[in-house]
Amino acid sequence: MPIRCEIVSQDRVVYTDDVDIVVLPGAGGVMGVLPNHSPVLTTLQFGIITVRKKGEEQFFTVAGGVAEVQPDQVTVLADAAENVEEIDTQRAEAARKRAEELLQKGVGPDTDQYLAIQAALRRSNLRIDAAQRLRRSRRS
Repeated sequence: MPIRCEIVSQDRVVYTDDVDIVVLPGAGGVMGVLPNHSPVLTTLQFGIITVRKKGEEQFFTVAGGVAEVQPDQVTVLADAAENVEEIDTQRAEAARKRAEELLQKGVGPDTDQYLAIQAALRRSNLRIDAAQRLRRSRRS
C-alpha cells in the first residue's frame, strides 16, 4: 500500500505521486514516513526530501515550510522546492555570488535585508551541494 506524496512550493506543484517512503528534513531531524504513519505536523529545515518508489529515488531541495503527515498522505507546503534534476547550477552559483557580495558590502546583521540575503545564500548553497552530490550518486 503506497502513501500519496505532494510537494508544493509557493508558485507550483513540484511533485505528486503514490510512493513507498518519504524522507523529510523535519524540525526535529530527518524523518522517514511510511504508509499508515501517525498524523504529524512539522516545520521543515533547509534540506533534501527523498521520495522512493519501487526502488527508484528522487530528490528535492526544500527551503523551509511545513509538512502534514496523514496515514495515507504527506503534504509538503514549501517556501521553495525543486527537483534536484532541474537545478540550474550556473544560476545557483550566480545567486551565491550575488549574496556573498551583498554581505561583504556590510549590511547590518539586525536588518530584514541581512536575513533575506542569508536565506538566499543558504538556499543557493543547498541547491549547489544537492546538484553536485546527488546527481553524481545517480550516475554511479
